[in-house]
Amino acid sequence: MHSLNFTAETSSNGVVERDFTVGDVTGALWSPAAGPARAPLVLMGHGGGMHRKAPGMVGRAHRLVADGGFHVATIDAPGHGGRPRTAHDEQEIAVMQRAMKAGEPVGPIVVRYNAHLAERAVPEWQATLDALQELPEIGPEGPVGYFGLNMGTAIGVPFVAIEPRITAAVFGLHWPDRLAGAAQQITIPIEFMLQWDDEHIPRGSGLALFDAFASKEKTLHANAGRHKELPRFEADSAVRFFVRQLDRSVKVPA
Repeated sequence: MHSLNFTAETSSNGVVERDFTVGDVTGALWSPAAGPARAPLVLMGHGGGMHRKAPGMVGRAHRLVADGGFHVATIDAPGHGGRPRTAHDEQEIAVMQRAMKAGEPVGPIVVRYNAHLAERAVPEWQATLDALQELPEIGPEGPVGYFGLNMGTAIGVPFVAIEPRITAAVFGLHWPDRLAGAAQQITIPIEFMLQWDDEHIPRGSGLALFDAFASKEKTLHANAGRHKELPRFEADSAVRFFVRQLDRSVKVPA
């Protein structure tokens, strides 16, 4: 079992940001600068081609910390951020880039590659969660949520399906292919985000993935717009969702 090692620390606007490693996996942890001895944890998975500290990830983390009082952790997916790419990574990325240049559908390539990444990333997320729960400010008994869109959903669905420590999740913006079976094993409360005019993921495909979740408490957030036009207010909705599900003692922001 790998321990968590902090490698850098900064602080701004009441949020402490710490880079860490668990084995050869690189991650980041955002925490309240001041607060209770322990607080719930939200894990965040980034999108394809991005990394743990992409601007959108940092922005969501700060909202979850400032408005929800949570700890928020991310890790770089295999072949992303500062992590080296394998020959298989390079091959799949090249195929994807050729399809995009030719104006061909990239969905089947993305689904296949993301499924491969999930096989590698799920054990890494489990090891990271193990290490995070060794920290006194998080602990082994506190509630844990998961927030991941796009590739973060492709990795998050199989992760959450086998991880009983996750008690609430936000997913969205992905195809049901290779995920529906795992989604059928998930019964925790979820929010699911879908872009009604998504040029990559057909509306019916997004609805099919939402329908596959076995959760009795699940909410569909369908917004007008294309794939990359998810409204910013959905980040605020995710904060309210996690406050309700993970820590009912925290005041829900208006």
